[in-house]
Amino acid sequence: MASDRERKKEDRPVLAICYDFDKTLSPDDMQAQGYIQAVYDGDVSSFWKECDELAEEHDMDSNLAYMYKMVQEARGRILLTKKALEEYGAKVKLFPGVEGWFKRIRRYGQEKGVLVEHYIISSGLKEMIQGTSVAKAGAFEKIYASSFLFDEKGVPIWPAQVVNFTNKTQFLFRIEKGRLDVNDAGVNEYFLPEEMRVPFRNIVYIGDSDTDIPCMKLVNTYGGHSIGVYNKDTAEKSKVYKMLAENRIRYFAPADYSPDTELDSLVKAIIERTAANEVLEDVHNRCLDELSDRKSKI
Repeated sequence: MASDRERKKEDRPVLAICYDFDKTLSPDDMQAQGYIQAVYDGDVSSFWKECDELAEEHDMDSNLAYMYKMVQEARGRILLTKKALEEYGAKVKLFPGVEGWFKRIRRYGQEKGVLVEHYIISSGLKEMIQGTSVAKAGAFEKIYASSFLFDEKGVPIWPAQVVNFTNKTQFLFRIEKGRLDVNDAGVNEYFLPEEMRVPFRNIVYIGDSDTDIPCMKLVNTYGGHSIGVYNKDTAEKSKVYKMLAENRIRYFAPADYSPDTELDSLVKAIIERTAANEVLEDVHNRCLDELSDRKSKI
């Protein structure tokens, strides 16, 4: 795999599909599928309520608040380690079809001459996402998520990365420019439009809620594709209706990643459109080059 520090532009179009995780690939918050129940006396909703109160009381980032609460509540109950978090991640339930989705969509892209790459941009925990079956199978080019710094025994001692709804957008620019390493300041360098590894028109963002709005809006504004998903078991569409009405998303579909579903057909159509768009872009650039040559001879 190429270096994260500098991914070069490919000889074929790249389509980057970026996903939130909780309630996008999984029906519930990852922490609420075993971890909170193991360390906390109250119900799950009380845990999140206390996190919100902690954040408000101390003017604290809400993600830092839940990470602190996870560590605090584990004391005297379980040995909280990186390995333990990955094991809890392995128990996280996924929406229908997720297991086979990433490889299948990547293969469809190959058939159409498009290199499809999958990325996670989530406020959830990287260590838990890394424990899921799809991450272990190598589904993702990169996982951008909140994470801990661990000591030599694998015990969390400090936050290493905090991803919230506003700073999620930075990772889209990293993907666009091929500067995937979170510490690579090269993301701030000037790139000509034709030098972008993944122009925004070739970025898809799939999410479920308000926390995804900054990314969705950014992708929409620059010609990409934002998709809102909802749980088909509850058929609760109020969030996707709101996001569509406010021009945050272009499409919505049930969070069913199985073959021949609405989402499957939609993403395949985007892959086909990407292939066609890049042909047109090449023609446009050749016309510009010819015009430039003509001007230079006058």
